[in-house]
Amino acid sequence: MNENVVWNWEHAAAVLPQLLEGLQITVLATVVGMVIASVLGLLVAIVRRSKLRVVTFPVGFLVEFIRSTPLLVQLVFANLLFAQFPSLAIGCVVLGIHYATYMSEVYRAGIDAVPKGQWEAAIALDLPRSRTWGAVVLPQAIRNTLPGLGNYAISMFKETPFLFAIFVVEMYTAAQQYGADTFRYMEAITMAGLLFLLVSYPTSLLVRRLENRLA
Repeated sequence: MNENVVWNWEHAAAVLPQLLEGLQITVLATVVGMVIASVLGLLVAIVRRSKLRVVTFPVGFLVEFIRSTPLLVQLVFANLLFAQFPSLAIGCVVLGIHYATYMSEVYRAGIDAVPKGQWEAAIALDLPRSRTWGAVVLPQAIRNTLPGLGNYAISMFKETPFLFAIFVVEMYTAAQQYGADTFRYMEAITMAGLLFLLVSYPTSLLVRRLENRLA
């Protein structure tokens, strides 16, 4: 076998099982992180609408702090601080918290887009505040935010390679390890890129279709 050729199909096939194992970790981190981000982002959006500055100020400061620091730094810091926990669990939580700060703005826009008349009708019917949010506001707001949340899910999927910094063997790290063992990085990195494309591109088309349908 000539190891000097630019591309070798045998290495491309050999690296695939490792990449598929890494893809499972990548998808798991994305799904768990997305669940955390979706729930936490909604809570942040609701809390920041409070008129109590003693509540909104610290939450707002924390949101801006997380947005202003790199995800990579947050992952490494959290892994050092909570070394007693599995690195994958730490990665999922950090991804979720990081993206929750961005999703909260998507939720905020969705809530603000609910017609004022809906709020006034709920008040006129003397609905409890919890009922107003749960039955009137949030169903409409979340419907408007689905495309934006979908776009962030794709972004999170593409940023999972940062998990290499805390020793989580996701798809990119699996490709790097294969390259280090065989000195064939071209096939490993290319195949990893293709797998990222095969997952993210169809998802982006579904998000675009959803956006057009909800427009």
